[in-house]
Amino acid sequence: MTLTAQLTDYIHAAFAGLWIQSLEPDEAEREIAQLARDKEWKIAAWDVSGGLRFPNAQLDAPAGVGTGDPLAVLRAVPTLAEKDGTALLVLHQFHRFLNNPEVIQTMFTQLVAGKSQRTFLVVLAPVVQIPLELEKLFVVLEHPLPDREQLGSIARELTSDDPAALPQGPELDRLLDAAGGLTRYESEGAFALSLARHGSLQPQAVWDLKVQTLKKSGLLTLHRGSDGFTQLGGLQALKEFCLRGLRPRRSRIVKPKGVMLLGVPGVGKSAFAKALGNEAGRPTLVLDLGSLYGSLVGSTEANIRQALRIVDAMAPSICFIDELEKGLAGLGSNGDSGVSSRLFGTFLSWLSDHESDVFVVCTSALSFVS
Repeated sequence: MTLTAQLTDYIHAAFAGLWIQSLEPDEAEREIAQLARDKEWKIAAWDVSGGLRFPNAQLDAPAGVGTGDPLAVLRAVPTLAEKDGTALLVLHQFHRFLNNPEVIQTMFTQLVAGKSQRTFLVVLAPVVQIPLELEKLFVVLEHPLPDREQLGSIARELTSDDPAALPQGPELDRLLDAAGGLTRYESEGAFALSLARHGSLQPQAVWDLKVQTLKKSGLLTLHRGSDGFTQLGGLQALKEFCLRGLRPRRSRIVKPKGVMLLGVPGVGKSAFAKALGNEAGRPTLVLDLGSLYGSLVGSTEANIRQALRIVDAMAPSICFIDELEKGLAGLGSNGDSGVSSRLFGTFLSWLSDHESDVFVVCTSALSFVS
């Protein structure tokens, strides 16, 4: 379900607090403004730099909210209300101000009054950080990354002056596969980089930018090897099983979601996982569980959820987790306050429930299951 469809349902149901987790707040605001235009809702937007503005109309801001004062804009919300009408106030990066008791209380008061006034607070932020006092008053929505159709539209727009620069058929599919998981801004930049380098849209330039994106996250790395199954002797049954499981299927037959390779070091477990991606024509994302552990309370759980979101967004892909037993060394003990158990539980839940086309390959020593 699209962001605008979800938003429409919750506004019709009079949920006054809407928290939208988005890596593209400008794009999210554009979609919300278009929805408000179609539904004839009043909409205002605020950020700490520009103050209050009205995306769909040439209106002046109420007195006192032209600057970046979060309290002033919350207190001005009742002035946006219209009889028998709906008003939305979009707040950019407002999680930065929710450590102030006065801001929290003012927002609480406005959210309670918003159901009857038909005024809605829409927070756009890259993370969900809702104070305990406001948790029950907000619903959380996710602004999805662009799908293949939207990525294709961006590619066609950039090559409108030179249609020959846009590949067709299987080459276009590979280009869109490479761009999966990028934001609209990132995908536009990757396509522009390819045009500047090669004069056409090619997957290689997109992958170069994706490597930088993964490096910035610090949670995943992208394997860029060239070895295939021809350099790996034996394991014929495993090769056939994995390649068969990775083939596209039109029926509802259940597909395998991955394999667990057990064995002593040096028998080719990691080499197989890295060769599988090249053989299947998919990127191999390497997830090091040890790098997910953080020093702050809750940071480890947040890291694994973010890493899995990136893996889902980059489908179709191979997710390779090497030496699983070392990443979960604290499992079953009280030494880490249950962090390893929660990390493992999150991973198992995702492995069971995810619908993205991601094939997981885990390796471990035999002692892990003994």
